[in-house]
Amino acid sequence: MCSSVIWGFVILFLVLVVAIYFAVIYNGLVAMKNNVKKSWSNIDVLLKQRHDEIPKLVSVCEGYMKYEKETLAKITSLRTSFLEAKTVGEKSNIEGELSAALKTIFAVAENYPDLKADKTFGELRERISFLENQIADRREFYNENVNLYNIRINQIPDMLIAKFCNFNQEELFKVSEEDKKDVTIKFSAS
Repeated sequence: MCSSVIWGFVILFLVLVVAIYFAVIYNGLVAMKNNVKKSWSNIDVLLKQRHDEIPKLVSVCEGYMKYEKETLAKITSLRTSFLEAKTVGEKSNIEGELSAALKTIFAVAENYPDLKADKTFGELRERISFLENQIADRREFYNENVNLYNIRINQIPDMLIAKFCNFNQEELFKVSEEDKKDVTIKFSAS
């Protein structure tokens, strides 16, 4: 009788240890997944701020850049596409194209002295450049969180709990091959 009570306590202790271990791993995975979501939300806030500035930039540029209508239309179109994108991958691709288009606008602006001297344009350029730098920093932080999370859900024993509880890989914020190319600036003569 005494040995059966001891075995009962041992089994109860082991079950308790396993339950606590499961809870600790599960809670850690939940915290990491929420950190990934939070870091994406931080990027989203900055992207929203930048997207709010884009119509102002296009409006200022339209009056000066008579030969750059195609680039301005592309920026407006990309902004709309980004707002409609659903996945991180889609947003990442559009985001890269939009950054390249903004760089083109800023580079081409050098050829329009009146635009370059416009106070509103200068302020918008500074604001958007500041937001671009902040977005780049947040992308790095997001990718770090995603990487740590993805590693953890693929390591034993966390992998077992992750699969059991449907924790899935998250997508890194990637730069497309197109975005890695140099910006081409074309001047229209018409």
